[in-house]
Order: sequence, then structure tokens, then C-alpha cells
Amino acid sequence: MTEENKSAEQETTPEESFADLLEKSMGASDRLRPGQKVRATVISISGELVYIALGGKSEGSVALEEFKDESGAVQVKPGDEIEAVFVGVRDGVRELTTKIGGIPSIKMSSLRGAHEAGLPVIGEVKREIKGGFEVMIDGVKCFCPFSQIDLRGGREGGIYLGRSFPFRILELSEDGRSIILSRRAVLEEEKQAKIAELKATLEVGKEVTGAVTAVQKFGAFVDLGGIDGLIPVSELAWRRVDKAEDVLSAGQEVTARIISIDWERNRLSLSLKALQPDPWLEAAAKYQVGQKAEGTVVRLTAFGAFVSLEPGLDGLIHISNFGTGKRINHPKEVVTVGQPVEVYIIGVEPADKRISLSLQPHVKKEEVPLPKIGDLVMGTVERVMPYGVFLKMESGRNGLIPNEELGTTFGTDHSAMFPQGSSLQVLVIDVNKNEGKVRLSLKGVQEKAERDEVKSFLAEQKKEDASNMGTLGAMLKAKMAEKGFTV
Repeated sequence: MTEENKSAEQETTPEESFADLLEKSMGASDRLRPGQKVRATVISISGELVYIALGGKSEGSVALEEFKDESGAVQVKPGDEIEAVFVGVRDGVRELTTKIGGIPSIKMSSLRGAHEAGLPVIGEVKREIKGGFEVMIDGVKCFCPFSQIDLRGGREGGIYLGRSFPFRILELSEDGRSIILSRRAVLEEEKQAKIAELKATLEVGKEVTGAVTAVQKFGAFVDLGGIDGLIPVSELAWRRVDKAEDVLSAGQEVTARIISIDWERNRLSLSLKALQPDPWLEAAAKYQVGQKAEGTVVRLTAFGAFVSLEPGLDGLIHISNFGTGKRINHPKEVVTVGQPVEVYIIGVEPADKRISLSLQPHVKKEEVPLPKIGDLVMGTVERVMPYGVFLKMESGRNGLIPNEELGTTFGTDHSAMFPQGSSLQVLVIDVNKNEGKVRLSLKGVQEKAERDEVKSFLAEQKKEDASNMGTLGAMLKAKMAEKGFTV
């Protein structure tokens, strides 16, 4: 074999492929490394390939499938500039792919454009995963945290799964492996736009309709189309409502009246009872003093029992009006919640929304006259307090014997000295006619007795002196007569 033939054989050894020869035929500047990114222009579309210009006279191809959307429509045309990654050479053709991080560049370009422009994209919530939801946007997997799926943050996946919503792209990594979305950002923008519209139309006194979005202990929130209004539990009905859930439930549509607006904090207060007849408007005509009525005990307090006469109209039996004939410490000793009772009306004050009741017919007490200062009165001990002793006088009125008027030494146990029910004679030392208060004195009784004794003694002494003087005068007159003196 000649040297020329050997040289030719070495240049075309079987180990060299056609692709290697193709690479050798190109300049060093045209060589591409697997994984290298390039920007190229689409030259043509043929069959299942899209041909792109790589500079100079070199070309490459990308699978047409990478440019189809979910419906199968081709999203690229000749003249478009694309970004692709060199894969290698097959059958003498340079192969490239537009998938960056597994995502076609055309889709990445669309997502990046939306992210940079702040435009919303439509995504479908596929499933709930750790920390949030998997959302598909044009076949690209994205992530939406729980806190960003709704205005209040939603962990009830069933509400969102399978549904499509507009999202804002919060973060987009260069390789597309991390795409974080927010539906909340879109909802916030919509809410602000709606609030601006509502400010021009809503006013106190207007009736509005909306759906209940949440029920809490303190009331219920109602969606008014961009802003929530609160119906406090006290505004749900004229009757007493302990739990808002007893009246409303989530999703229920209601009509209410606006009773206050605070645009600085975007707070609206609503009322259901404002649309209901006020039972107090007819209370004075319907319930007269002395009238007997039927009701149900709905609440007990230390000072009395509340009785529902009709929805929204409660009256109070004060603890002093139970008419048991004995002293009671708490209404529970006489009645229980839920117990039907017959009551008597003893007072009606519609302006103050107050009706006073009694278990017994109210008999007007005769006015007991007040004692006079200086009177000695009898009474029985009712109770002993740190500041004195209360005494019920025979007239029925109460009076107070202050500690300083008891005549006892410091440290004396007054409860032991003056047991309840014991009888005492006291002196009236002060009377307040305006307040009906009487101050009494125990030590004053002794002082008065002593004064009276002194007065009595002085009176007797004066009488005796006058008598003695009378006897002496008669004797002198007789003597003068004996001696012939004329008197």
C-alpha cells in the first residue's frame, strides 16, 4: 500500500462517524457543547421538526411537539426568536431543545413576561401538597402557599381543588424549577377596586344584601361584594341571642341595614333587627301597671330574674319583688331558667327599654312617717356591719346606729353583743327627709335618761323651794297681825 493510500485511510478511519466529520468540517467557533444555551431564529417548520438558524450556514432542529399548547396548536412560526439548549448531533443534524428545567422555553418566556409585567396568569389547582397547593399553568407545575390561596388563607383544599383562578407570579427561578404563585395578591387588588366603588354608594341607613362568610362568637361577617360587614350578636334580633350560629350560618344570604361606617379601617356594622318591628314601641300600650302576664325565665343574676314576655321584650323581677315572705340571697332559690311564670307588671319605661315585674300583685305601701329627732324608739337588730348596726324600728323603717353611737369600747365584737333579732331602745339623733335616712344612738338613751333625771331633780327642787317660801311668808304675816301690823 502506498504512503498516499495510508494517509487517506487514516483520514477516513471507520471509527470516525459522519457526525464527527461534520464537526471537523466546521470552524472551532461553530462548535456547540451539550447543555449550551443559544438564541436562534426559526427558519421553517417541516414535519415534526422546527428548523432554526445557528449562525453562519449551520442549522439545528427542535421537536415541533415542544411548541404545541395543551390543545395541540403550534405556538411558533418562522421568524420567531427562541431560546434553546444544544443536546447533540443525530443523523448529521444538530438537535436542540427548548425545555429549560423541563419547561419549554416558549412557556418559560410567557411566564417570565407575566412575572416582569405583573400580569395575572390562569392556573388550575391540582392537589394539596405540603405547605400549599400544586397549580398547573399551561402544563407547568407551580406552587401556591396556603397563605396565598385566599384573603384569609385557606387550608380547606376541597374548596379549591379542580378549580381555575387567576394568580400573580411572586417568584420565578432562572431554571423554572421554582415558581411561586399568589391568588391573594389578585384578590387584594380586586378588593381595593371594589371598595373604591362601594365608597361611592354605601351609606348609613342603606339596606344591603350579601352572603354570610363566617360566623363567630361576637357576630357574623357578610360579604357585600368586596368588603365584609359585621352583624354584632346584639344586632341579630330584638330577643336575646347567646350564639350567632343559632341565627345565621355560613353561605346564608341575608339583607341588613348599615348602622355605622368606618372607611379608615374599612369596617361596616350591620343590623338585622333594624329591619324588624321594635317590640318596645307598643310596650306601653300592651303592658299596663297592675296587669298580669305570662312569661319564661331566661336569665338569672344576683339582683333578679329576667323574664321573656315576648320575643325581644324582657322584664326584670328584682330580688326584692319575689314576695316569698322571707329574705332570699339569690333568685335561684325561687325560680330556674326556662321556668314558665305568671308575673305582675309594676312598671313600664319604653324609653329605657325596661319593664319591672313582680311575682305577687304589687300593693302600694303606705307612707311610714319619719320619727322626730329626740324620740325614743324600739327596734330589732337586722344586721351588723363594720360601720354600725342596722335596726328595724317598730314603724317598719330602718335606721343605722353608727359605731360611735353604740357606747362600746374599741375592739368589741358587735356581732356577738347585738345578735340579729335582739331588741333595743334607741334615740333618734338625725333624720334626712329627702333620702328617708334615720341615724340612731344607743348611748344617747342613757345620756337622755341622765339629762331627764337632772331636769326632774331641778324641777322638784324648784317646787320645794317655792313651797318653803310660801310657808315662811304665811308665818310672818300671822306674827305681824298679832302685833297689830296691817299687811
